[in-house]
Amino acid sequence: MGKEMIAMLLAGGQGSRLYALTQKLAKPAVPFGGKYRIIDFPLSNCVNSGIDTVGVLTQYQPLVLNEYIGNGQPWDLDRLYGGVHVLSPYQQVSGSDWYKGTANAIYQNINFIERYDPEYVIILSGDQICKQDYNDFLQFHKEKGAEFSVAVMEVPWDEASRFGLMVTDENDKITEFQEKPKNPKSNLASMGIYIFNWDILKKYLIEDEEDPESENDFGNNIIPNLLRDGREMYAYRFNGYWKDVGTISSLWEANMEILDPEHSGINLFDDDWKIYSRNSGMPGHRIKEGAVIENSMITDGCRISGEVKHSILFAGVKVEEGAVVEDAVVMGGTIIKSGAVVKHCIIAENVVIGENAQVGAMPTEEESGVATIGAGIYIGDNAKIGPNAMIDENVKDGEEQW
Repeated sequence: MGKEMIAMLLAGGQGSRLYALTQKLAKPAVPFGGKYRIIDFPLSNCVNSGIDTVGVLTQYQPLVLNEYIGNGQPWDLDRLYGGVHVLSPYQQVSGSDWYKGTANAIYQNINFIERYDPEYVIILSGDQICKQDYNDFLQFHKEKGAEFSVAVMEVPWDEASRFGLMVTDENDKITEFQEKPKNPKSNLASMGIYIFNWDILKKYLIEDEEDPESENDFGNNIIPNLLRDGREMYAYRFNGYWKDVGTISSLWEANMEILDPEHSGINLFDDDWKIYSRNSGMPGHRIKEGAVIENSMITDGCRISGEVKHSILFAGVKVEEGAVVEDAVVMGGTIIKSGAVVKHCIIAENVVIGENAQVGAMPTEEESGVATIGAGIYIGDNAKIGPNAMIDENVKDGEEQW
């Protein structure tokens, strides 16, 4: 008995625009929002949408991701038939063959998909923070009699040329696809989430693989080929919360939006649409006398004696007396020593910020960047880190880096 729809989750991203945060980590494994990793969102969407078979395609630094997903039990994806499977590129006789592009990644796993004989395949991105019911999307696909559907979001016209855009008629049928055009004809941006009829997807993947000129990419090759052949293609308008967290500033923004669920639309405390995670079993956080905390999210195991304002602290962060943390994302296990001032920055896991050190700065008209400190870094006492700095090596006592 075949599955109606299975999910293929593209999680191979190197995340090169996240610099220090992804040197030892695949982008979907980057921590997010205190207790989560980015990949928790698409996996939870699958579970909440009743999809019980997910192939996770990894290639860059997959170890943390593989270990994190494990047998899929935290997401209720430990199934005898189906469940979650981490799919790395196969070693071929001619040597290891990395996934050449998004389409080639799915092509290399045709046998995996065939095992479940699905009617539909949904292709997801592992590096987006998104809460979406894929059932609604599938319903739309069926009602339109579509062979291919893509989830789109309306973006401001002045930003449209940054995206792949779907030009549609009054019935949402796609008539043209523009990849980052100078003169956009549409403001419907592709979210990189697709539903295909499996027979159509398989046919086009095989043809694409046989084309030596192809980049083996959905946006550059598969979608234009479907259009060329006049396939039934539709754009599904999504209006929930979605953020591509491919840059330091968008990752920082998405974390900050958790602190303002009424306006941002991302509510991690929504019981009707839980986000599941392989949680760390730490004790509750402890706020010491004299500590000041305003509009922040403080996760398990944090110990706070200083001042924390409008920030997100992951599990086990320690803020000593007299330290100030403001507008910051501080990942797990980091220690901020007394007198240190940490503002408008992202600090990765297991960092030590020395006494009276200064990291980042509040934005001024001249400086607007988000300072970033990589995992396991030591910032010395009295050191100064400028507002745009990207630190991936230890900084000595009293040293300045801008």
